Amino acid sequence: MTEYGLIQASNSDEFLEQQRQEEAEEEGGPISFILDDDDEVSEDNDVDDLTNGEIHYSGRITVDEAIERLGMGRFQLYILIAAGLSFASDAMQVMVLSFLGEVLKVEWNLTEEETAMISSILFVGAIFGTLMLGPLADKKGRKPIFLISASIISIFSLAVSFATSYRSVLALLFFVGFGVGGLTVPFDILSEVLPAASRGKNLLVIEYFWSTGVLLVVVFARSTLGTNGESGNWRLFVVLSAIPCWISVIVGYFFVPESPRWLCTQPGRAQEALDIIRKAAERNRIDVDFNFPATLQIAQETEEEESDFCELFSEKWRWTTIKLWGAWAAFAFAYFGTIMTITEIFDDSDPDGSNDFDYGAIFVSSSAELIGTTIAIILVDVVGRIPLQVMSYSLGGVSVYALCRFAEKGMPRNTLLAFSFAARIFEMSGTCVTWISTAEILTTEVRTTGHSAANAVARIGSIIAPFLVQGDSSLATKGLVMLGVHSLAVLCVSQLPETKGSHMGHTQVPDSSEHLDDDNDDYLDHESNATSSGSIDMVPS
Repeated sequence: MTEYGLIQASNSDEFLEQQRQEEAEEEGGPISFILDDDDEVSEDNDVDDLTNGEIHYSGRITVDEAIERLGMGRFQLYILIAAGLSFASDAMQVMVLSFLGEVLKVEWNLTEEETAMISSILFVGAIFGTLMLGPLADKKGRKPIFLISASIISIFSLAVSFATSYRSVLALLFFVGFGVGGLTVPFDILSEVLPAASRGKNLLVIEYFWSTGVLLVVVFARSTLGTNGESGNWRLFVVLSAIPCWISVIVGYFFVPESPRWLCTQPGRAQEALDIIRKAAERNRIDVDFNFPATLQIAQETEEEESDFCELFSEKWRWTTIKLWGAWAAFAFAYFGTIMTITEIFDDSDPDGSNDFDYGAIFVSSSAELIGTTIAIILVDVVGRIPLQVMSYSLGGVSVYALCRFAEKGMPRNTLLAFSFAARIFEMSGTCVTWISTAEILTTEVRTTGHSAANAVARIGSIIAPFLVQGDSSLATKGLVMLGVHSLAVLCVSQLPETKGSHMGHTQVPDSSEHLDDDNDDYLDHESNATSSGSIDMVPS
């Protein structure tokens, strides 16, 4: 796209005559909106007429400009629900394992290593899923891979309830994990349709679905697995935990379109992107003809070739990739290790073959994630992505270390509950901001490939965590390891670029184009104000 120059609208006769002559040589029809006397105009849109402050333009707009004009509304809300249900499904499948492993350990007389494998096999499957589904989403599109991933989880998580042997459980959980590996895709779809000013907070709203999913698993476990040594029904527990993913498939099929940003990276498909944006404007109750007239064109975002994992190690992305991978591996180990440590501390298994989970304590500590998400929403656009991650992982490491030490010393239940509550708050606030930061750092052509690759590395951390937490090591040793892993997360995220207030992927744009972003920001600010009527914010900016 040509460089953005700013031209004062008040330069009247000579300026307008020159623009009329230039317009005769250009293709495309006019677009129009109202400017105040002090507003400025982008040179990339040709001026056609000026009457009482009404300016008509012809030409092309970028996908960033189109998304800003679209504003916030029902279009993004439907995508948020579909992506949120996928997030809830991911959280529920992981949380299910912390209960299912302990139940099957007693019912099927499993060893410590076999119990740990029940938790780890899902993450093994997720590695394969991310390595395959992520690049496919960059090559074939976001929506089909989203639907495939959610369908795989739905089918195989339901099939787990019919398993009759240890090996069949492992095989089915592997495929559940394969589907889970594709769940970065709906998150990326949502991130690609949000205006810059609203993106941070609204991407964090999706984390409420994750936390709600975690809490639902505890409720389902309390209802189906029994208490005080009673016999439970783990098969019903697994079925109930699969329901949100089935709903996600239905909502995604009917209400989630292909990503307009992705379409703009595909040769010859920019018009499809504009058609989707026009329909989205109708859903958001924006004046379509006013903001996106039929003669308007949307610019091709990039001419780069399809990406693969090798692109992540090009000169442009090499060090960013290494730092992202380190952060993701560390936070995944820390997050899932914290969940399993809390479950272990509040699990009183009897030698006679019964489990007696302290569901109250597990529910209270899990509800802390809602507070963690709220803290992140409040602070993410105030202190920035990187400082918030550093603070969260630092305090999370200290909290889980203290929890392990106090549990080993036999401290009262309320003391342990307080530290488990704090640990879950900081784990959640840190991890959800890392998700946002990753999506914003990566550019469109490598976003799902890079995001999925980071997710695959995270699964390695998740695979290792159960063997430590569910092994025979002392709680003091586990606490020290968790503190070290959190320190690694702090080191890695502190080296990543800050993305607060930036457009998607612009942290990697060469310095020579920074002036373009600055000028464009002024233009987008006006556009956002011009299209604000009729839009609804999911989270106020």
